[in-house]
Amino acid sequence: MLVLWSVSFVIAVFISVLAVVKLSWIYMLISTIASIPVASYYFLGANNAWKYIGLIPIFLLILAVVFWFLEKRKRGINGFFWFITKR
Repeated sequence: MLVLWSVSFVIAVFISVLAVVKLSWIYMLISTIASIPVASYYFLGANNAWKYIGLIPIFLLILAVVFWFLEKRKRGINGFFWFITKR
């Protein structure tokens, strides 16, 4: 169990740094999924301020959405139904 938690933590940190460097929403989403076991471990088991580490996946998910909007704006895709108006 501890090995799985450690691997998940290392992957989440590495991919989140890579996502910030590349401004990639896909990498940030992968980092969010990889950080869920670590966050749930602290959120469910801690009774002190460490339980707020459980909010990190929410922060990473918000960053993924922001990176997605930035990429969408960079490509010039406007509106929700861009595939209809792209003709």
